[in-house]
Amino acid sequence: MTIIHMTIPPLPHYIIGGYTVAPSGRKHPSRCNINVFDLLVVTRGCLYMGEEDRHYEVSAGHALILRPDAHHYATKSCQEQTAYYWIHFQTTGAWSIFDQSVPEVPADSAKTRILTSNVYTTQTFTKRLPQFAKLLQPSKMDSLLRQLVQLNMNDHIPSVKWKQQLVFQEVIEHLSASMEADGPSPSILCAEQAASYLREHYRESITAQELGDSINFHPVYIARCMQKEFGCAPFDYLMRFRIEQAKLLLLQTDLPIARIGEQVGFNHAAYFTSCFAKYESISPRKYRQRFSHG
Repeated sequence: MTIIHMTIPPLPHYIIGGYTVAPSGRKHPSRCNINVFDLLVVTRGCLYMGEEDRHYEVSAGHALILRPDAHHYATKSCQEQTAYYWIHFQTTGAWSIFDQSVPEVPADSAKTRILTSNVYTTQTFTKRLPQFAKLLQPSKMDSLLRQLVQLNMNDHIPSVKWKQQLVFQEVIEHLSASMEADGPSPSILCAEQAASYLREHYRESITAQELGDSINFHPVYIARCMQKEFGCAPFDYLMRFRIEQAKLLLLQTDLPIARIGEQVGFNHAAYFTSCFAKYESISPRKYRQRFSHG
């Protein structure tokens, strides 16, 4: 399966859409580099589409996203009356194509999925969309797309344009859910359960064995899964999370630094200061002073 990865924010943006009923013998137009994504959702019949060297039979209950930078064309005419929604959308953010059969490399280690270096920085994440998929809830998708297209009539009104964008984000969520119908992989499940446990108990002293016992996975397997999914070992993940919580307390409270260290799981003030400086390249005191008035 080909996966489209979109960095969010910014959110994918709906441009225009419609509903077409094509008679038998009609072909989808051939186009190249149209600079927008073209989402096709078939409700009746079948569209026979090609994009570059790949061919797709988009039958009722299926969706296909045509890329903005590629050549797409009909591989043959509709064999029967075919009805489908077409939605043009775009993103000003980064996006890329992956083949699900090729293992993905974690992007920019742990900080991409866990934390940023500044608690006031907008954090991005990746939304994964199937380029071609059988819809998990075709009737729900039909309802959303019908609503989206009907709103075109009044899209000169700002509040209606806003409503269109909200409905379109639901469309994106349904596309993503169709790809994830089989649930997360065992590796992701293990890594995310471990991360949840570490986040919940970060104030406590946690051993690898305690972590393993809590989620019923061997510590070595947990470490392997977290390295794959988050780009770091469990202890490193825990330290990063503790430091982020400390940064929030440094900015939002007047608590003494030693007390902040205790609240985020460090038994000794000197060790807290050492770890903070290692991860942030600045002491907790200077970090707080950086944001102090005057």
